[in-house]
Amino acid sequence: MSEHSTQTALPARTRIKICGITRVEDALVAADAGADAIGLVFYPPSPRNVTVPQAREIAVSLAPFVSVVALFVNATPLLVDTVIAQVRPALLQFHGDETPQECTRYDHPYIRAARMREGLDLLDYASRFSTSQALVLDADQPGYGGGGEVFDWSRIPANVALPLVLSGGLHAANVTPAIRRVRPWAVDVSSGVEASKGIKSAQRIAEFIAAVRAADL
Repeated sequence: MSEHSTQTALPARTRIKICGITRVEDALVAADAGADAIGLVFYPPSPRNVTVPQAREIAVSLAPFVSVVALFVNATPLLVDTVIAQVRPALLQFHGDETPQECTRYDHPYIRAARMREGLDLLDYASRFSTSQALVLDADQPGYGGGGEVFDWSRIPANVALPLVLSGGLHAANVTPAIRRVRPWAVDVSSGVEASKGIKSAQRIAEFIAAVRAADL
């Protein structure tokens, strides 16, 4: 694999999303530490699931220029529409089996997760989801993310036509080499900065963001 994995220009710094936020205090810690975005999960089987009222409380607590990303897994249109209207996320993130048509039906910017299973043609996947703002590359595992598993980064092809958000098993100890290897537009972490499922650790968030910044030097 070449050093640069996408056709898009590399950012001056790697963007950071802290996903699976369930509490206002964790959202504020992430923002204060330098996160560019937080992720709110609307998937009831997940221990990081939030209700619409919880999500709204978290979203309105954030200072300007910290984006809210609403994550869905095979959600009903009613739920997605409700979240858009009441939480007002900057981006939707589709992490299930959604088709391109299901992702675009809301006329709202979105990013699409790609589960990096054996045999996935990521170039074709990017072509099919060409209206996505980016692809979130995650490990192929049960539970649709947040499992703390790393996939084989060498399976990411060069020249993917969309910006890449690297996810899957990232934490402070491995995110620096991950960024230097893949050169993604952004990184996305959930379990790697947790004290327990759904509860973030301020120290782990700070260490993770410091490791990302070290990779950008």
